[in-house]
Amino acid sequence: MSAPRIEALPEGVANLADFEAAARARLDDKAWAYLVGGAADEITRDANRSAWDRIRLHPRVLRDLSGGHTRTTLLGRTLQWPVLLAPIAYQRLFHADGELAIGHAAAAQCAGLILSAQSSVEMEAVAAPMHAEPEAGPLWFQLYWRDDREFMQALIQRVEAAGYQALVLTVDAPVHGARDRERRAGFQLPDDIRAVNLGGRKKPLDLRPGQSALFDGLMPRAATWREIDWLREHSKLPLLLKGVAHADDAREALARGVTGFVVSNHGGRALDTLPATAELLPPLRAALGPEVPLLVDGGIRRGTDVLKAIALGADAVLLGRPYVHALAAAGALGVAHALRLLRDELEIAMALSGCRTLADAGPPLLFD
Repeated sequence: MSAPRIEALPEGVANLADFEAAARARLDDKAWAYLVGGAADEITRDANRSAWDRIRLHPRVLRDLSGGHTRTTLLGRTLQWPVLLAPIAYQRLFHADGELAIGHAAAAQCAGLILSAQSSVEMEAVAAPMHAEPEAGPLWFQLYWRDDREFMQALIQRVEAAGYQALVLTVDAPVHGARDRERRAGFQLPDDIRAVNLGGRKKPLDLRPGQSALFDGLMPRAATWREIDWLREHSKLPLLLKGVAHADDAREALARGVTGFVVSNHGGRALDTLPATAELLPPLRAALGPEVPLLVDGGIRRGTDVLKAIALGADAVLLGRPYVHALAAAGALGVAHALRLLRDELEIAMALSGCRTLADAGPPLLFD
């Protein structure tokens, strides 16, 4: 499988939200529950979206915006615009082309891509279209820690050989959240979909009577600061941490050689009642200073959301569930169209706010 299928776009699509109904029509109840569900009462999942809605823009007018653009820099690289596709697992659940489609779409629209370790398509196939497009955005690889350092070493070497430019370790989900919606739907991964880049099975838990499967079985295998040190020692790639919510943890990570962070609450799928990412972002930027690479995900739906995130201190944003809705609705073309819509909206928002470049978007752009 080297090229994605070409499909027709759903009728009447004018924004990212319009893909959702088309995606729902194509997915069964189990896949839908896995995609849209959050943890517990889904308070954090819903807060991510509503937080961006509450932030108001305070535009300037009569400025000369000729020559404006959406370019920015990240890890020393020029991006045509500040959007990356977030790492989302098992995308062949939602479309037969899965992650292959998003590789082609991101490349076509000069967006970045963070491939999930739990991708259902081989990492080399996803990377190929990104490498073929000179103006494609960053290509990074997301990791979950696996308590097998020989395996992790081999995986990292493969990631480097495939041309990925950074590692993104997810640190906020050492175990699954209490995902009630998935349990009600009876979600299980189909036999024909698996994390093809991980291979094999995890070691079974070895528990004594009375021990906790979570605290005595799973948590001893989870990443700690020791594993951060190990990753820095065993890879030449920049390392970003995804899911750091506390400034003290971010400072500790920087002291250990971590390059940057993705402000994330796992889309509300891990610990419920966390603050929205729009609320977490400003204090982390204040604590880390202006030079540390800082990205944000969670609830991004509109170009105005992207502009607000930049004004709050993000260098770039990650788009999550909306691009999977577009994938389910129309494959690679759907994702490419969603990205184009978002970029157009960002340009419109900048023009109407008096921002010639993203450097013009700072705290004064937001209405107190």
